[in-house]
Amino acid sequence: MDQSTPRKPAGKRPLPAGKTPARPLTKKQRRNQAAARSVSLESRRPWQSPTIVTFSSVAIVAVVLIVIVVINAAGGGNAAVNKPVPQAILTAVENPSPSVVTTVGTGGYSGEMVRLPASAKLVSNGKPMVVFVGAEYCPYCAAERWSMVMWLSRFGTFKNLSEILSSSTDVDPNTNSFSFYKSSYSSPYITFSPNEIEDRNQQPLQSMSAQVTKIFTTYDTPPYATASGGFPFLDIGGVFNLYTTSYDPAILQNLSWSQIAAKLSNASDPVTKAIVGNANILTAATCIATGNQPSSVCSSNPIPVIEQALAQIKPKG
Repeated sequence: MDQSTPRKPAGKRPLPAGKTPARPLTKKQRRNQAAARSVSLESRRPWQSPTIVTFSSVAIVAVVLIVIVVINAAGGGNAAVNKPVPQAILTAVENPSPSVVTTVGTGGYSGEMVRLPASAKLVSNGKPMVVFVGAEYCPYCAAERWSMVMWLSRFGTFKNLSEILSSSTDVDPNTNSFSFYKSSYSSPYITFSPNEIEDRNQQPLQSMSAQVTKIFTTYDTPPYATASGGFPFLDIGGVFNLYTTSYDPAILQNLSWSQIAAKLSNASDPVTKAIVGNANILTAATCIATGNQPSSVCSSNPIPVIEQALAQIKPKG
């Protein structure tokens, strides 16, 4: 888990021609995109005004609605995939077999964790604060969320998680995952701030608070991450930062939610090693942040061994 040598992000393969990268670009480019959307709205023709109701305007609206329905049916919008997660899938992800968890260990993964300086300590309501910044379109976020739901469920309880597909036009298209948008999380040990800032179509979805924005801009940049402003961003109590995506989302390609969940009972399956192994690493990092609370989680195998390895990482900065 030594971070002395920067590593290439897992799954960062060259993009096909015309594809949009899963990780966002510069702040300037984001401002330009926002400005373009603003100009588009301001230059709207008079006949587009909702106050002018004519036969022709109604007909045009009907055509637009038909087009939207067709796009959503093809997987281009959230409406086709944002739905509650079936209980059977939640149970498989939130409560994997203890024997599988122990057998998998780290799954052969390094964890991609960076130790933050002592000044970065992050506390909310007297508890270590976990911050996630991602986007529904991002396939790397899609992969990370499988491990995140398993990991965080050991410390608390989710409500209203929904299923989501990553973008159909990005690398590793249509990766099945979860969305934290409109979900809630409660825990006596940690607080969780999930921020899905863009939807599946790369449109604005959630706004980060001033506190989260400061954390994101400060620590989602080298040497704490592979690049500035990239997704997914994960800060565990200001103690550890996710250097890059834990595993390659390509491992989940062409697998449905149910198929991925079913694999989690087989400790030798590559999908299980990726999801459970990285959930175990994130759990050990959280135990360091919470002072090994709860003991029922932090003292269970294989967490203590992984925790010892993480403790050897020297702080950056």
